[in-house]
Amino acid sequence: MRQQVKWHRSFRFAYEGVKYALSTQRNMKFHFFAAFVVLLLALYLGLPKLEILFILLAITLMIVTELINTAVEKAVDLAMPDLHPLAKIAKDVAAASVLVSAAFAAMVGMIVFYDPIDRLFINVRSSEGHSFSAGMVWVLLSLVMITVIVVETRFSTTGNRARPSLLAAVAFAISTFIASYVTITLIALLAYLLAFMVMLVLYDKRSRSMPALVLGAMIGCFIAVLAYYLMNL
Repeated sequence: MRQQVKWHRSFRFAYEGVKYALSTQRNMKFHFFAAFVVLLLALYLGLPKLEILFILLAITLMIVTELINTAVEKAVDLAMPDLHPLAKIAKDVAAASVLVSAAFAAMVGMIVFYDPIDRLFINVRSSEGHSFSAGMVWVLLSLVMITVIVVETRFSTTGNRARPSLLAAVAFAISTFIASYVTITLIALLAYLLAFMVMLVLYDKRSRSMPALVLGAMIGCFIAVLAYYLMNL
């Protein structure tokens, strides 16, 4: 009976650790959100069992390394509250483990999802034969910018960090325009990769939060995709 009580307490302590990391660490929140999106996409695309196992492995490794990184950071802060070179090394090495697991997860995602996305892209291109003209591209870019400015003005209250990013919206809108022209899936994915890199460069905790960048990217993609399908009605 005593052993069972200890087991329940251990489980509760571990659960509290996950809750703490999820509620206090921004990266952990992003990992959980990305895992949720990836799993939904895997179900939608009907991936086979082996590929789902690789996805689950990547997600588990990502979350575990983030938990270890959080534990190391808190332990170092407790043992060495002042700045110290060895404390910096410990935190940097722990963060490097997260970076390695993130690179592994990215490679797994690119390998597993490339073929299904390629088939989906080919089906869309074969059924929809239109693309944006040069004049239409500039009109839609202007529409994206006007939409972002209107939304940003509407939510311009002090301290609101969820205002959409204009540059992120334009970058992802351009990537969507490129994807509508090309017939090679790899080029379309590279266009979105460049847009994502622009979003990472723009990221700033104070002036440009991640929700603002994601919201801008969603607005840019939504307007471009909506215009593409309206042209084919």
